[in-house]
Amino acid sequence: MKLGIISDIHCNIHGLRQALAAFDSVDEILCLGDSINESQFSNETISELKARAAHVILGNHEEAFLSSAGGRARDDNGIDRALLAWLADQPLRRTLNVGGRKLLMVHSTPWEPRGEYVFPHSARLERFAEADADFVLYGHTHAQVIRRIGRVLVINPGSAGEACYRDNTWRLNCVILDTATDEVERIDFPDPRFADPA
Repeated sequence: MKLGIISDIHCNIHGLRQALAAFDSVDEILCLGDSINESQFSNETISELKARAAHVILGNHEEAFLSSAGGRARDDNGIDRALLAWLADQPLRRTLNVGGRKLLMVHSTPWEPRGEYVFPHSARLERFAEADADFVLYGHTHAQVIRRIGRVLVINPGSAGEACYRDNTWRLNCVILDTATDEVERIDFPDPRFADPA
């Protein structure tokens, strides 16, 4: 099975659409949280994820938006209430059975308390081997990771919404995981918000 994996869209509908276009051949789409911003909802972003039947979890930005602190942001009259309710129904973590193998989706870490930023060269990445899963997918850092730790294949797809500057351009990221072969295809693409004017 091929899985299109995205994270940290942060209301960037243009980045999301480019990632989805790269996922034409995938069987399922997984979103690892922070599809919105803590003070901004995006009807377009959530509508696209829902229409593609994506497996979505909540990140720290959704948690803040849906908390008491996000009350003012949620009062925005432009928010589609059905889409907001759909997002609010998504879990903080999700376990999927993919071809007899266990896949764990988290936004930051498999352990509690959540919220730690585990970057590619952090020694804390070794803790992902403790997870009871064959694959652990996480986001939060906007930094790509593809590493086998013990028996666990750990994947962070990077960010499909907040670009990093590389190769003289602002780049967004996502990945495709083939669960039959454990091969991971890295996909980088320019953030259209920073495109040079023609």
